[in-house]
Amino acid sequence: MAEIQEGNPAPASTPISAPRHRWRGVAFFRRSLLMLFVFGQTAVACYYLLWVLPYHGGTWLEIAMTALFAVLYIWIAVGFWTAVLGFVMRLIGGDRHALSRRHTDEELAATPLAKTAILLPIYHEPVHWTLSGLRAVYEDIERTGNIEHFEFYILSDSRDPDVWLEEQAAWHQLARELGAEGRLFYRRRSLNLNYKSGNVADFLRRWGRRCKYMVVLDADSLLSGDTVVKMVQLMEREPGVGILQTNPTIINGQSLFARLQQFANRFYSTLFATGLAAIQMGDAAFWGHNAILRVEPFMKHCGLPKLSGFGIFGGPIMSHDFVEAAFMGRAGYEVWLETGLGNSFEESPPTIADELSRDNRWAKGNLQHLWLLLREPKIRFAHRMAFLNGIMAYLASPLWLGFLILTTVEAARMTLSPIEYFPEGHQGPFPLWPEWRPEWALGLALSTLALLFLPKFLAILDAVIHRYVREFGGFMKLFASVMIEIVISVLLAPVRMWAHSRFVVAALLNLSLTWAGQNRTEETTWREALVTQFPGMVLGGGWSAFAWSLDPLFFLWSLPVAVPLILAAPTAVYLSRSGPGEFLKDLGLLSIPEEQEPPMPLLKDARRYRNEEAGEHRLTAFEQAVLVPRLNRLHRVLSRDLRRGPRRAELQTSVARCLKRGPGDLTRSELSFIARDGQSLKEMHAGAWRSPDDSYWGRCIQRKHREPVTD
Repeated sequence: MAEIQEGNPAPASTPISAPRHRWRGVAFFRRSLLMLFVFGQTAVACYYLLWVLPYHGGTWLEIAMTALFAVLYIWIAVGFWTAVLGFVMRLIGGDRHALSRRHTDEELAATPLAKTAILLPIYHEPVHWTLSGLRAVYEDIERTGNIEHFEFYILSDSRDPDVWLEEQAAWHQLARELGAEGRLFYRRRSLNLNYKSGNVADFLRRWGRRCKYMVVLDADSLLSGDTVVKMVQLMEREPGVGILQTNPTIINGQSLFARLQQFANRFYSTLFATGLAAIQMGDAAFWGHNAILRVEPFMKHCGLPKLSGFGIFGGPIMSHDFVEAAFMGRAGYEVWLETGLGNSFEESPPTIADELSRDNRWAKGNLQHLWLLLREPKIRFAHRMAFLNGIMAYLASPLWLGFLILTTVEAARMTLSPIEYFPEGHQGPFPLWPEWRPEWALGLALSTLALLFLPKFLAILDAVIHRYVREFGGFMKLFASVMIEIVISVLLAPVRMWAHSRFVVAALLNLSLTWAGQNRTEETTWREALVTQFPGMVLGGGWSAFAWSLDPLFFLWSLPVAVPLILAAPTAVYLSRSGPGEFLKDLGLLSIPEEQEPPMPLLKDARRYRNEEAGEHRLTAFEQAVLVPRLNRLHRVLSRDLRRGPRRAELQTSVARCLKRGPGDLTRSELSFIARDGQSLKEMHAGAWRSPDDSYWGRCIQRKHREPVTD
């Protein structure tokens, strides 16, 4: 059961013709209304800010402050009005223009399915944990009675031989246990170009014609069988749809940080996702996973070009999903976010350090979209706005930092310098008298806080109106959970601001970064926290001390930013712990409906399989591939004949060194070279079993005899 060989294309099922819904006019009206509210509110806020500033915008410094304030206010106002729209949509019974509202359950049930590929791209993920999730998805689709319409592909980019050899062995065992031979396939690229998008593109070049649709998962993704089947049926009913995106729910949080993230995602996204779907409609974004894609137009129109610019704006595109959605839209296909498709799950990084490590990669990828935003032709306006939204997710932090710097300069200038009646930038024969309006400043600050926090209380009101408060533990526990989330989000906001600002600067300087699998279990140590957070702690303490030296009132104004930076290390350590998370869970706080008993079969199976012992081996995966006859045969079947190439002598030398001194004497690349060659694996197996007892391989054999391995 080696990697799948390309065969004849699967016969394409005839799509069911669907009427062209006139949603673009509705989308234009909604977006225009949103822009009216956002820009109108921002204009009023900027007017108030100008009157709060002592020279009312009469200096270049105040003009710069107002410009930064306007950009940041627009950014948070968009989120506010999106949540308000989501609240209104749910209040009137949902969006009648949503994709899922076009067809009855009976119509969908009568819709025949088409061949669909389930793709699982992986890179150095925990093997047992990842494939256990895929097993749960497979079995849940099997329960629907439609498994014959689906094929499963594990697409590995792992480079470490101890990882990909374990992947191959686990895949083979899983296929046997499920009876999925000929339906569950594994492939590892020998050259992993262009990250995840390149991995998917490699699959499409080889076997894209086999299936009409593909569902893309992440290593932590779970999709119920009913949801997958409904996605295929909707795509069959709507031939104009190129991508259908679900709204994943975060689950399985153990640490306090992960539980905060999953609560915020599960509770607040009800409004935000509904509002976002209502604004974007058929011009939605693709988030890269937990979505279904129409293969033929994706292959034809969504190939990613190499950027032709300088620095980060040159080379391969790192964040592919928004770009692929934009290209699909440019080709005339619709992209929908369908919030009515439930039972779509993913997981959160367990610590703030892991989230920031992920953001470091995403910041560079999202900033690349600036080149596409400005230069790529015929991209729809809504998708350009999606590019801008992704860019602002990280650019907002250095803009906020810049605004804080300018306010500090203004405060220092007013404190340390004499009043200037004719400041730079002021024109006119009359002096400019500085004025202070503290009551206006307070009102402006409160309005900004309302934009940030009012949607959270709207979510509580929505839960009361639609009677799902009990699913989050009851009203009092839900309210307490929201307050806990608000307090900790306030503590984390300056930490993220400082980190994202550094990431943006590093990205613009095109500094290199590594791409690694996500940590899913390890807690943050005090040493790690102090090393990573120390610069921010120094910045927060220094800024607060400087503010105190200027003016006590300015010092108080600085505390909401300075204190979280000073406390960043203990915050990072405490949030990474599972104990506080479990304590709050026992109290019924930060709970989500998916934690209620009994869980749905998909989640129950995934939890059970992941909690099963993966088998503790005293041998590494490479050592097992050499010594265990069954595994040696398997890896040889999946290998190639590399002895015919120009590196035959190098292979023979590497095998000899490995037999004499063990794998520790070889590099990871050399070990992979051996593991990819069938003849080398055969020689290693024979030579290792003939090794003396006191040799490296002799000691491995002794360890092997002490563990339960079935040959």
